Amino acid sequence: MFMTIPTLMTWTRIFAIPLIVGVFYLPDSMASVYERNLVATIMFVVFAATDWLDGYLARKLNQTSSFGAFLDPVADKFLVCACVLVLVHLQRADVFVALIIIGREIAISALREWMAQIGASRSVAVHMIGKVKTVVQMVAIPFLLFDGRLFGVIDTHQWGVWLIWAAAVLTVWSMVYYLQKALPEIRARAN
Repeated sequence: MFMTIPTLMTWTRIFAIPLIVGVFYLPDSMASVYERNLVATIMFVVFAATDWLDGYLARKLNQTSSFGAFLDPVADKFLVCACVLVLVHLQRADVFVALIIIGREIAISALREWMAQIGASRSVAVHMIGKVKTVVQMVAIPFLLFDGRLFGVIDTHQWGVWLIWAAAVLTVWSMVYYLQKALPEIRARAN
């Protein structure tokens, strides 16, 4: 199941990373700041939408696989972390936010891997707080990539800053939730 349509769509999120990052390194003669921001935003939104679409198609076409289940969250994390680092580089997001988001992704991924090895992965299964965190991140990032006025009215930079900080708070909250769920297993294995 390595080359199914849903898995190929998941791979596109990984291959999109250098494209999105590369937009900001185009020579000034090729694109204005506005054009770079717009192109990066559109690419992020399109590629982020493949997260929903690949899951839908995997179920609809009966093409689910353990490899796809592994690759999907990895692709999401790579895309989010790369874009957050770009935003820090562009001084549109605080480095502290990046540390929280990236640190949580590493910690929870390691926790889930360990819990799977000991046969307790159900206790750290995806929860609603994690889904809400993801939605807030996926709105904040394109707002900050665009970094302008949407429809001449919405200040995407200001909204993006508020949302990325909200995502950071939700990130910590979800990490605490998952750690609490895993705590009984952690205590049992520590003895």
